[in-house]
Amino acid sequence: MSWPWRERGYELVVGLEVHAELRTRTKLFCGCANAFGAAPNTNVCPVCLGLPGSLPVLNARAVEIAIDVGAALGARVQSSQFHRKNYFYPDVPKNYQISQYDVPICAGGAVVLESGRTIRIERAHLEEDTGKLVHVGGGGRIDSAASTFIDYNRAGVPLLEIVSAPDLRDPDEVRAYVSELRAVLVAVGATDGRMEEGSLRVDANVSVRPYGSSELRTRVELKNLNSLRSLHRAIVAEAMRHVALYEAGEAPVQQTRHWDEERGSTAALRDKEEAEDYRYFPEPDLAPLAIDPAALEAARARVQPLLPSTRRARLGDAAVSTDVRDTAISDVLWPYTRAALDAGLPPTLIARRVANEVAQLVGTVGSCEPERVVAVLRLEAEGALVPQQVRELLREVWLRPAPVESLIAAVGGDRSAAQETAAAIAERLVEEYPTEWQRFVDGDTKVAGFLVGQLVRRAAGSVPGQLARATLDALRASELSSREDGPPRGGDG
Repeated sequence: MSWPWRERGYELVVGLEVHAELRTRTKLFCGCANAFGAAPNTNVCPVCLGLPGSLPVLNARAVEIAIDVGAALGARVQSSQFHRKNYFYPDVPKNYQISQYDVPICAGGAVVLESGRTIRIERAHLEEDTGKLVHVGGGGRIDSAASTFIDYNRAGVPLLEIVSAPDLRDPDEVRAYVSELRAVLVAVGATDGRMEEGSLRVDANVSVRPYGSSELRTRVELKNLNSLRSLHRAIVAEAMRHVALYEAGEAPVQQTRHWDEERGSTAALRDKEEAEDYRYFPEPDLAPLAIDPAALEAARARVQPLLPSTRRARLGDAAVSTDVRDTAISDVLWPYTRAALDAGLPPTLIARRVANEVAQLVGTVGSCEPERVVAVLRLEAEGALVPQQVRELLREVWLRPAPVESLIAAVGGDRSAAQETAAAIAERLVEEYPTEWQRFVDGDTKVAGFLVGQLVRRAAGSVPGQLARATLDALRASELSSREDGPPRGGDG
């Protein structure tokens, strides 16, 4: 795609900070519930409210999840330390955030996109989340609200902030990166990835430079983008704002900006701070965090089979679209895809059936073990059922606990009847298409598709393609063996 800044001689440079709320039962430093949707200010205690005399206690499960993510991203998982990040936070009651500074738990790593592009990860560190500001009046916008309320339920929820290098070059690539990273995080159980609930939020650092240049120019941080659509639109708008400033002989100011979805533009929030402005110092109430090498090795072995890239590789060269492939390897559908692959069924058939029929059935009334789905797909792979029968049988096995074999007749899957139908139609085809039949008997494979198609169509969906071909092959073999006793069937003699 040709982006407008490219046409004016500029290149886009983007680095992302992805904040993932971790799937723990409790908050990062206290025993309050980590749960979305509770009444405001009900999941709070002296620790997450920052009351005097309260002390943090680190959530071990959050550390385990961070190790899993580091292993999944190929990062260097290391012993680390928590720091206090001092700043006036309107939604953090103690006015500092417990985070990690120069010794993050994960350093380095990468996300490899389906395009083959590798986006480097600079770091991933643990920190506590802030509370939530609710703006009232003015359409709920921060710059025009009449008043603001604070809900501290989210304060102290464990976050893993994943910071990419400034390697992203266009909004579509940004979208692909966030989608792939989200898929990795969900696959390893780190987060539910629900951007609409705020459990995955993205800050984008945006700048432009003359095309072909390697310099990193002044960047602007776009805060808390909570959908891929908003992320895409905000980057486009901000890039063009930078271009306009440069073309006017000005330069962007390093600052934090807010994206206004309704207006389709960004607005300044505050000047962007540097690290020294936060006056980091080691958190005195938490000991340095040591990583057990054995736990790290166990994490690497555990997460590798779960990764989207591993799942895609298992589907191999399945002849399906990217959307179908990604649906078939999604977290909720992967058990069915994996079971069918383990059974040795064709990857293309698996991907299509799981991404379509099974995806429509998941979440409906009833349920189905992967092994029962595999039994149905095996019947299709063996040519025992036509596609319409497969669709009907999948619905039957999903809603009824009876053995798969006992449900086949309900969808017209009587193999002996299908064989009789196929044989009768094949006999008629020999008489109606003598020239094509002789070409087939003589080994012309090009005409086979025509004859199979005719048989399947005339059977009105009751004869699978594989059974049609097998019936014709058997009749051909009989024809060849009878040539010794007389002229070919269907000929002129």
